[in-house]
Amino acid sequence: MNDAVRWAAPELAPPPPPPPPQPELNMPSVEEVQAIEEAAHAEGYARGHAEGAAAGQAEIRRIAAQMEGILDAFTRPLARLDAEVGDALGDLAVRIAGALLGRSYAADPELLEALVREALDIAGSDQRQVELRLHPDDLAMLGPHLLTLDGVRLSPDANLARGDLRLHADSVRIDGSLSSRLNAALQRIAAGGER
Repeated sequence: MNDAVRWAAPELAPPPPPPPPQPELNMPSVEEVQAIEEAAHAEGYARGHAEGAAAGQAEIRRIAAQMEGILDAFTRPLARLDAEVGDALGDLAVRIAGALLGRSYAADPELLEALVREALDIAGSDQRQVELRLHPDDLAMLGPHLLTLDGVRLSPDANLARGDLRLHADSVRIDGSLSSRLNAALQRIAAGGER
């Protein structure tokens, strides 16, 4: 066995050059990381606060509009009720005054006679047919005083209250009821108060 092989030492190559130096990464310090976190937190807080405030103001405007609608819904009926109460008080005043005047006419027939003569003056003397309607008790009380009126037909009307009168002529109709006279007086007072 003589086949011996000779061993040769491998050739040694020069070692590879060292890798080029890597630039050092600037790693922030712990304080810098904390400062970055605090700044991000402050920015997020400010943004959230602004968004929350805007949403809150929008909600406040919505609630205020809703409350105005509710208040408006309450005031409309109150205004209507105020007008109705005013009308009712006016009617009550007319009724009370009418009751008092009716008693005055019953106690003093000259007051009612003056009212009848005023209505006849308003109708004018050129009317051919004049009908004067009075409550039956008023007619009985004034009958003797009114018999001297020429061309006037006296008629009892049980639908009229004491102190009321109605005059019908060819072209004139006079409602001398206490309520119409008092309502006219209230309207004159109200018209004078608006000026």
